[in-house]
Amino acid sequence: MSEQLRRHTFSVLVDNEAGVLARVIGLFSSRGYNIESLTVAAIDEVANISRITVVASGTEMVIEQIKHQLGRLVPVHKVTDLTMEGPFLARELALVKVAGTGDKRVEALRVADIFRARAVDTSKNSFVFEISGTTEKIDAFIQLMKDLGLVELSRTGVVAISRGAATT
Repeated sequence: MSEQLRRHTFSVLVDNEAGVLARVIGLFSSRGYNIESLTVAAIDEVANISRITVVASGTEMVIEQIKHQLGRLVPVHKVTDLTMEGPFLARELALVKVAGTGDKRVEALRVADIFRARAVDTSKNSFVFEISGTTEKIDAFIQLMKDLGLVELSRTGVVAISRGAATT
């Protein structure tokens, strides 16, 4: 009987300096761990700290190894497994280009309205929609747009933060 794979979202606070992201990615690749989503941005200019948000899947043992190995990297200040620490918010942004005319164009606008996506660019033959929300919401929107003329897609990856007053 094989262990179930679970998706976990990690918040990793690191020094904002050259090479740190490469070291984090190297840790994953050298051990054969797959990164499903990765985002990074400076969050404290005074303390020179960045937050790396990593979404990865694995067995319970693999997830524990990821946390342990991330915590051992020298520029890492704190590793939080948001999935295990309590409630958290996770969002993603996507730009979705849809080409079409006539009924498909009208249907694309209708679906976008239902998903609260907004048209940020338009031409006679295409739209670029901006949509934000959970990964599942973005996936569902993209799936519907495939039948309506999806031609190009760009996604940010997941950003996440714990709920409430506590910090991660």
